Amino acid sequence: MSLELFNQLEQKVTDTVEALEMMKLENEELRNENSQLKQEREEWERRLQGVLSKFDGIEGGSAS
Repeated sequence: MSLELFNQLEQKVTDTVEALEMMKLENEELRNENSQLKQEREEWERRLQGVLSKFDGIEGGSAS
């Protein structure tokens, strides 16, 4: 194997390792964002359920 081919291979391996590290960082950021969005959705669902239960209370009170 010539030195030039070895250098090219070494560069490709280095580039691949760097790309994998960047992908790992991006993946962690996306996981954190996903977790935050899930929490926000759960909060919205909780608040919406509270509003709907108030409507149910109004409907139930006027039916009496």
